[in-house]
Amino acid sequence: MSRILTLPSLVVATLLLSGCAERRPSSFATAPPGGEYQRGSALFGMPDYIPGQGTLYVQPRTTPVGPFLAYDKQGHLVSTMYMVPIRDLNAHRDFQNLEVAPGMKPLRVQLYYNDAHPGVAEAHYHVVLWYVPEDQQPK
Repeated sequence: MSRILTLPSLVVATLLLSGCAERRPSSFATAPPGGEYQRGSALFGMPDYIPGQGTLYVQPRTTPVGPFLAYDKQGHLVSTMYMVPIRDLNAHRDFQNLEVAPGMKPLRVQLYYNDAHPGVAEAHYHVVLWYVPEDQQPK
């Protein structure tokens, strides 16, 4: 019998379940998110706006995993992204308290492989919780 749930799919399921908590208005709904969040471009030298992702903000102490908050060109929150190193998945690392942005409800989840890039120095998976329909994803 084949395994139905893989480790990446368990990560996605955990993130979806964490979004079932009580909803409250989000101070993250528009950029900049404030608090300890800083623009990814200032921290890591990545582009200010990344097609398919948007403008990313992260709390430096939470890298490389995140959450990274992604905003469209109008400054609206479109997704929460986690960048989970493959080494951590292979080591069976426990990821706790992974959440969606307060007050937001994901419409879909995307999971895809990514090589190293500024901000994450090794191969990893992007786990993206989208709050907008696919046709409103940043271009």
